Amino acid sequence: MTANIQVEKRGHVAVLTIDNPPANTWTQPSLDELHDVIEALDADADNYALVITGAGDKFFSAGADLKTFADGDKGVASDMARAFGRAFERLSAYAGVSIAAVNGYAMGGGLECALACDIRIAADNAKMALPEAGVGLLPCAGGTQNLPWLVGEGWAKRMILCGERVDAATAERIGLTEQTVAAGEALDTAVALAEKVGNQSPPAVRACKCLIQSARYQGPAWNLPAEREAFVGLFDTADQAEGVNAFLEKRSPEWKNG
Repeated sequence: MTANIQVEKRGHVAVLTIDNPPANTWTQPSLDELHDVIEALDADADNYALVITGAGDKFFSAGADLKTFADGDKGVASDMARAFGRAFERLSAYAGVSIAAVNGYAMGGGLECALACDIRIAADNAKMALPEAGVGLLPCAGGTQNLPWLVGEGWAKRMILCGERVDAATAERIGLTEQTVAAGEALDTAVALAEKVGNQSPPAVRACKCLIQSARYQGPAWNLPAEREAFVGLFDTADQAEGVNAFLEKRSPEWKNG
């Protein structure tokens, strides 16, 4: 356990819990911890997926504590902005599959953390918002970029420019989350989904995830040739031969993650 990020290994899945009561707010140390935890997971050949959730049953994360910015110190603001970007960009670049189990309020930097994940499972009591403009700020941890990619420009503007808060049902309807479950069930549902990643070849998952995410920045003219190259590149991995032969032999593959 680190100071504000609890880490629990469940087979090939790591469960990360944001634990900074009462609202699981982010601090510069906890953002640095998140970055370092993900670095360690990527170096662990036995880790295929992670789930991130909030401690307790009310907050996933309320984002940054606004007291941090109350005195208008630009140096503090710059340090926090860099820490948010470093942590959540590292989360987005995690080699495995990342799933946010949104167990309650996900506000500001809390929602941006969930946006940095590959998949979002929300409890039906969850509420989500990017309210920064209402206090003279803006989402600086990927919110202005990741939210419109998921929900489209119109809903992104409703949430960011108009300060609209969405409930779990609306979040699923607009594509902000992939599934809504009963209160208290988000973590177990997310872990069950994460465990399915163990059925997939880790090198293949890494290659697929990179290609999917690159579609945000590069068009098909670049990505289609890259897709074919990545397909051929998987033939350099032990898992490619293991996967094909396991299928032909009607047995479960034994992945080597390489």
